[in-house]
Amino acid sequence: MTPTEPLRILFVCMGNICRSPAGEGVLRARLAAAGLADRVTVDSAGTIGYHAGSPPDRRMRAAASRRGYDLASRARQVTAADLDRFDLILTMDEDNRRGVLALARDDRQRARVRAFCEFCQTHAETEVPDPYYGGDQGFEHVLDLLEDGCAGVVEWARASMVHPVG
Repeated sequence: MTPTEPLRILFVCMGNICRSPAGEGVLRARLAAAGLADRVTVDSAGTIGYHAGSPPDRRMRAAASRRGYDLASRARQVTAADLDRFDLILTMDEDNRRGVLALARDDRQRARVRAFCEFCQTHAETEVPDPYYGGDQGFEHVLDLLEDGCAGVVEWARASMVHPVG
């Protein structure tokens, strides 16, 4: 990233229909509130392509909407090129992290891949659980984690703009 280029952040979960698009939506809102929306690009992807082209899960969209977040993305599968395009790649769990790291060609790319929960400030979880097969409370818990961690990601973004990554 150079001072004139936007910082690029990618969220990754398994299917790109629950956790990662919600992360994308929460971070976009947090960046807008911090006045950084024009300086950071946010996207999401999944380690599998099964849901490619699909909107986020209706239950996640409903839970996010109740909190004021718009989840308008479409699912896509993460690619090896993403490891060059994005400055920070946030994985939701260890399986996702391993899947993304399997695409990495070098240490520079591997260094861009981080567990999302590293950025949480109040929650102690090490992974964002997949809410797909659970009830409504699972979606709410995911949003709690995402709101917590996205506050830390905004701080990381501010620091990275002062001391560019990469």
